[in-house]
Amino acid sequence: MLVTLLMGFSCGLPLLLTITVLQAWMKEEGVDLALIGMMALVGIPYTVKFLWAPFLDRFTLPFLGRRRGWLLVAQLALIFSIAGLGSTDPGNNPWMVAFAAFLVTFFSASQDIVVDAYRREDLTDEELGLGSSLYVNGYRVGMLLASGGGLIMADHLPFSAVYLIMAACMLPGVLTTLLAREPEITLGTPRRMREAVLDPLVEYFNRQGALWILAFILFYKIGDTMASSMTIPFYLDIGFSKTEIGTVVKLFGFWATVAGSLIGGVIMIRLGIRRSLWIFGFLQAISTACFALLARIGHSIPALSGVIAFENLSGGMGTAAYVAFMASITNKRFTATQYALLTSLMGVPRVMASAPTGFLAKNLGWEGFFIVCTVIAIPGMLLLLKFAPWTLDPDH
Repeated sequence: MLVTLLMGFSCGLPLLLTITVLQAWMKEEGVDLALIGMMALVGIPYTVKFLWAPFLDRFTLPFLGRRRGWLLVAQLALIFSIAGLGSTDPGNNPWMVAFAAFLVTFFSASQDIVVDAYRREDLTDEELGLGSSLYVNGYRVGMLLASGGGLIMADHLPFSAVYLIMAACMLPGVLTTLLAREPEITLGTPRRMREAVLDPLVEYFNRQGALWILAFILFYKIGDTMASSMTIPFYLDIGFSKTEIGTVVKLFGFWATVAGSLIGGVIMIRLGIRRSLWIFGFLQAISTACFALLARIGHSIPALSGVIAFENLSGGMGTAAYVAFMASITNKRFTATQYALLTSLMGVPRVMASAPTGFLAKNLGWEGFFIVCTVIAIPGMLLLLKFAPWTLDPDH
């Protein structure tokens, strides 16, 4: 469990170094806003990581074993590319910055592939729930250190020094990789590249209800995602100041999410992953409806605190169950490829469903918008009836 937590930290740290921190640096250096916006494209490796995942399933390096060997290579490459990004000059050479940032996201996505596979192979099905919640928490702490810590340090140090410090923060991950045990291979490994690329897909789509499960992965958190993509404009619109939002949303919200994923992990041990998906899904939908209530109440710090705490608590539980469920349905022979495919799919609603939210909010008003987001959560819940009815739980 400690290994899972530390590996989560290692995966969360690089993510915002190419988004939040880099945007702040480029803005400070006077880079054009249009170009800063275009830098979001360096995150493409996160959404297409399934393309090179079969390669990591098929080949084993001559040291540390099938998973830890690739993990060490990805982490060392990350340390050098993060430090390299810090030595670029955004004001005079933005293309060099884009190339260095792309290397960071590529090696970061590669680390994600291997860590996801490692967690699935190392933990038993009973341990996956708690393991996934600890991974998610480690990930969030890594993100918080990179974005919050990175921006605070940047007020006192040059950005190049901040990136060097962040590169050094990857060392606990390297140490974890060296000291952790290699998962046992019980089902064999793909012997040819064709096996590594095609067999995971054939094996998955030959299962009963394979398409229903893919639809569920797309729809389970769609209402939650749509609502959260418009919360900051909503808070400002109903009269909260930026300080109030920052204090309540970030501080309160962070700890509520951490608590939610830990509670979710413990509940999953008791109830199993599938039943937990039902409970957490309902809580997620109710928390989205609470925003409609807040729209009616208006400016009230206690009301905002309550809604944020409940929304982040239920969101943390939902994410932990969602991640554990995806891990539980992968075949251990092709863990890296199948899991990378599912997590890439999980990122689709974040981009596609968030696009029309501004249009909806503008035309329906805040109350109407959040009610629509609540209703949109229903299909994802109904899909559970198809492959995970409450009475049938193979976990227990």
